[in-house]
Amino acid sequence: MDLPPVGLGTMGIGDPGTIETAIGLGYRHLDTAQIYDNEAVVGEGIAASDRPRETLTVATKLWVDSLSGDDVRPGAEASLDRLGLDSVDLLYVHRPRGDYDPEATLPAIDALVDDGLVTHVGLSNFEPDDLERVRDVLDAPVAAHQVEFHPYYRDERLLADAREHDYPLVAYSPLIGGDVFDDPVLTDIAATHDTSPAAVAIAWVLAHEGVVAIPKASSPEHLRANLAARSLELTPTEIGRIDAIDRERELYPE
Repeated sequence: MDLPPVGLGTMGIGDPGTIETAIGLGYRHLDTAQIYDNEAVVGEGIAASDRPRETLTVATKLWVDSLSGDDVRPGAEASLDRLGLDSVDLLYVHRPRGDYDPEATLPAIDALVDDGLVTHVGLSNFEPDDLERVRDVLDAPVAAHQVEFHPYYRDERLLADAREHDYPLVAYSPLIGGDVFDDPVLTDIAATHDTSPAAVAIAWVLAHEGVVAIPKASSPEHLRANLAARSLELTPTEIGRIDAIDRERELYPE
């Protein structure tokens, strides 16, 4: 998929006005999930905006209790009903856990594509072995893989797989759950560019070929700042300093 460099992660957003504001500011990729319990909020924000539906990429994710072969379709249809949409542009398997069974789950998702309820199929939080099995079973191409990716954690194996098989990585939690604002390297680089540590972290993510970011923000100020990170160019030295940060923190380990 040709995804915008910066989209909106919506976990924790409970106000449709935030979604409407984000769209008005220029966000065109909106990411939600069943487990976020806010698909209806995202749908209301989309409906309230004046942007044509075809200009937006709307993504949601099937949770682990909607992944059996018999539950995929009703789960997806329930998500569409909450979103108020006839189809989603990108449907993810949120995690290969719970009722997930490649031989049953993936053909059921292929059927959603065939029937026009889903345009593209994505994966989230998969391991390399899981990805190989998907490619053996799924008829639709893997359109995106959403993973935790930020200055304190990234899995180079997953980045290599995405590049080898030509799909984007979608980086969630690029702001390290807010830790960007306390990191001395990120704050120092931010001061050099007269910007925020959040913008620096997003720019670092975008400096990786084939990676896009979906930071969460609620206020118009932060929404604008995250979107503006698209134009922030870090020097090779600055990227190297961030790469060398001696700390690993995975926010959502298996």
